[in-house]
Amino acid sequence: MKFRSMLLFLFLICMNKSIAFDTTIVTQLLHRIDQLQVKENGVFPKGLFPSYRTYALNQDRQKADINPFFTGLIVFTLDRIKDQLTPYQQKLVEQISSNAKPVFTKFKNRKGRDTYNFWPTDTAQIFPNSGWMNLFNKSQSLPDDMDDTVITLMALNANEKTANYIHLLMQEYINGGKGKINNTLPSLSHLPAYSVWFGEKMPVDFDISVLSNLLYFVQEYKLPFTKADSSSVQVIVNILEENKHLTAPTFISPHYGSTAIILYHLSRLMALKPIPELEKFKPILIKQAQELEQKRQPFLNQVLLSSSLIRWGVKPDFIEVQNTLNLTQLIEDEQFSFFIANMASMLPNQLKKSFTASKLGTFKYYCPAYNNVLLLENIILHQKLVN
Repeated sequence: MKFRSMLLFLFLICMNKSIAFDTTIVTQLLHRIDQLQVKENGVFPKGLFPSYRTYALNQDRQKADINPFFTGLIVFTLDRIKDQLTPYQQKLVEQISSNAKPVFTKFKNRKGRDTYNFWPTDTAQIFPNSGWMNLFNKSQSLPDDMDDTVITLMALNANEKTANYIHLLMQEYINGGKGKINNTLPSLSHLPAYSVWFGEKMPVDFDISVLSNLLYFVQEYKLPFTKADSSSVQVIVNILEENKHLTAPTFISPHYGSTAIILYHLSRLMALKPIPELEKFKPILIKQAQELEQKRQPFLNQVLLSSSLIRWGVKPDFIEVQNTLNLTQLIEDEQFSFFIANMASMLPNQLKKSFTASKLGTFKYYCPAYNNVLLLENIILHQKLVN
């Protein structure tokens, strides 16, 4: 793929010019995504998309991290734009999806329950490839979590029976159920919304981005709204009313930690099916995204903001690119982290704030294939906007 032609295409789609759909660029991105998928078992299992983590206080050392999160997101995202692709491109998506689906069993609940873990469950691990830390694999292994569970189930196109079962199970892991949250905003502490974790012993943990994904799952499967669903919506409402997604993104979204990423999650949820309590915020969210666009942003943050605005029905600004970078460097930027492992998310309020600010126990995650998917998705969204 020629870099100049790609930049020209990005310029044209960002200016919403009327141009023919460039199937070559989309096909090249899909080929790159396919190329990055593991073909044989090795450091990463076959079918997985490699991702890497770096400790926020020592970013010179990068570790291979074996998780289903990014693979689930890639399959989920590609499946939802597949109808906008050519027959040949659809076959590529189907191939990628087919190659990925078997690997999810490696992360499924050990007892066969349809919940999923962030790390392998066939051989319990924490922070794979961490050396001495892996001595604690069994004693400190994490419970299954709701985010990975719903993302994986949607990537697998789970049936309605499974979705209903998981939704029923989710009702047991709410604030005030098996525990009370002790590290959130005062306006949220009484709300019986979903925790991040399915674990019996894990502290209750709120994350606005995770809640957006859980509500997307509920809406996608047309599940009846429960008290926990309504309370999760109210958590989002209270956060938006207090503008904490702007002033304290790492506190109210400790597992994603960025305003641009929070807006991306909210726009995806709101575009699926309107939620009346959230619709009233659309004008201000659009304005906030546009204001962020005006500030100097890394390329992929611009892509996220652009996709968010399109989902809200608004023409985004031109995405600026650095001419000094080649195409791979531009897209597969190792500094861009869509997800973070934040050990401080489980600490009480004051410690959570201090540790998060200091970045102690914070790990940034990088997945080159998912970066390509975010750009591909943005191109398809642009095409829908201009056509």
